[in-house]
Amino acid sequence: MTAALDADVIVVGAGMVGLTAALAMHQAGFNVLLLEQRALQPEQAVADVEAASQQGFDPRVSALTCASQQIFSALGAWPTMQALRVSPYTDMDVWDGQGTGQVQFSAAALHEPCLGHIVENRVTVAGLCQALELTGIRLLTEITISTMRQHAAGRTLVLDDGRELTAQLVVAADGAHSHIRQLAGLPMCEWDYGHHAIVTTVETERSHQTTAWQRFTEDGPLAFLPLNDGGVNQHSSIVWSTSPQHANALMALDDSAFCQVLGKAFEHRLGQVEATAERYAVPLRQRHAQYYIKPAFAVIGDAAHTIHPLAGQGVNLGLLDAAQLTEVVQQAKQRGEDIGSVTVLRRFQRVRQSENLKMTAAMEGFKQLFGQQNGWLGLLRNTGMHVFQRAPSVKNHLVLQAMGLRGALPELAKRPVKL
Repeated sequence: MTAALDADVIVVGAGMVGLTAALAMHQAGFNVLLLEQRALQPEQAVADVEAASQQGFDPRVSALTCASQQIFSALGAWPTMQALRVSPYTDMDVWDGQGTGQVQFSAAALHEPCLGHIVENRVTVAGLCQALELTGIRLLTEITISTMRQHAAGRTLVLDDGRELTAQLVVAADGAHSHIRQLAGLPMCEWDYGHHAIVTTVETERSHQTTAWQRFTEDGPLAFLPLNDGGVNQHSSIVWSTSPQHANALMALDDSAFCQVLGKAFEHRLGQVEATAERYAVPLRQRHAQYYIKPAFAVIGDAAHTIHPLAGQGVNLGLLDAAQLTEVVQQAKQRGEDIGSVTVLRRFQRVRQSENLKMTAAMEGFKQLFGQQNGWLGLLRNTGMHVFQRAPSVKNHLVLQAMGLRGALPELAKRPVKL
């Protein structure tokens, strides 16, 4: 029966999470087929990023944790990413723009080289594509899946050109509007955050000091994320979450006026905002699949969950999904179990759904806490921040968990034990 399959695992979606899942499954010994709706040429990815980087930074960046860095290192993508451009940050400064509360985090206090890395999404994809080129993973691009059928051997995907592809397990990693998830009939819970995120790259008068800065304004969080610009350290990626009305007003400003308004909202912590790249406004919605699995089918990454970007955890959760799913099905294969059985896939869902829901709840709590203008709540908020800042053991424990250096992690995300 297995010999008739086109692959052990079909991964749908060749973004950051899908590429990671395909590489991890291949490394675990599975025959993998990767499908992508867009045009994608892995052999050109690095050259394309090198050319694009001469024109500026990708406005889409991710704050990668140490756990995510370890996943990329284990899959062979991190050296390419480093050679292209990654931006380590050593400190983080968070403050309440409506009060006096402030919390600071330092890698030095943790005896770590950095707290994490800000990496342009195109750099991450290029690093993963370079690693993909060194494997035997088959990639089909510019395809559309019309239907999906479940059967005793697993699942069959029918493409719009009539081709049929069969595997023991199909993994959906095709983003928040996942077509394959819809074909599987997985129900979603979702609601509008009432926020749009303004994203762009800016140049500031003073150095960002390899520090990630975040101010909670009355409309929403404003983050300045440090970028590696070759030494002067005056470029930052910004994510400004605010009301749709305010976002529309900000998008309507010319560059000079926007820089002035942005600098004021940021309390000029880095001096004047001197220049901005093109701006984008992205509506923010929270989504979570009611369950992550069906027989011979699993969803990971944004196809399973999206959260508010205020803590920059979105893609990191998706990468952990990919690593955890790989670990579960690899262990099942070693035991002689059917990797597509619900019994096996529930082990993945049990761990990742719980972890992702905890992070979703935490982000919603932060949003509500800092979004309220109630005087008593503001006093409580600022008092709590002051107490937290003065409790280094508690603060360091929580930041180590956020960095992916503590807590339950799949093996692929763990640092090698030093002998």
